[in-house]
Amino acid sequence: MEIKIYPTYEALSAKVAEWVLMLMSAYDKPLLCPASGDTPAGLYKVLSERYLQQKGGMDGWSFVGLDEWVGLNASDEGSCRHFIDKTLFHPLEVTGERICFFDGRSANLPKECRDAEQFISLQNGIDVAILGLGMNGHIAMNEPGCAVDGRAQIVALHPVTKLVGQKYFTQQLELEEGITLGMGTLLESKHIILMVSGKHKSRIVRKMLEEPATNELPGSLLLCHPSVTIFLDEDAASGLSNKDLHGYNRN
Repeated sequence: MEIKIYPTYEALSAKVAEWVLMLMSAYDKPLLCPASGDTPAGLYKVLSERYLQQKGGMDGWSFVGLDEWVGLNASDEGSCRHFIDKTLFHPLEVTGERICFFDGRSANLPKECRDAEQFISLQNGIDVAILGLGMNGHIAMNEPGCAVDGRAQIVALHPVTKLVGQKYFTQQLELEEGITLGMGTLLESKHIILMVSGKHKSRIVRKMLEEPATNELPGSLLLCHPSVTIFLDEDAASGLSNKDLHGYNRN
């Protein structure tokens, strides 16, 4: 595990982009699993700018979706797929067979889960997973108490996730379930990037890093991965104790 702390969100986003490009360049046809949400938006902006500068440099990349709200898909503003389309897929001109993403409107959600796992298997696993940390410590929609070895699945949403999730929509929605890659699937990724920003995440960051790992805080399960890098801005790191900051890579 490596922890890197940056003074601003902009610096954080730029450095994570460099890290993603470095990791992905090690593979001929790499598979990236990108998170949706506010935190990686700056990262995707930097990646889009790099794509324009070096046209075609990411053409060999494939993508697997991390999660989606049940009942929503790419056609719904506020859905995970809509966000990734807008911030990553469209700027990088990614289409067709290079993408596997959950359709939360599907009449056969178990098949969506099977298809995602099969896509990952055919690509020889996820090469780089970009993850965020929820206010309750969730990873993707793996909520507190999740199975450590879980695969792609339909899950009941935690009350905190239901509440925080409303910010992505212009009107109130009944968010009850999600469809997500499981912790077992994510922990099989070759490389994991956990990106966290903002003072509102400082408490859960401290808890994740300074208390024993437990499935009640899914983010802590990542700490045992052989190639996980945690990227924080100063605000997200502000709750860490001085003794635990010793040795962290501050940039």
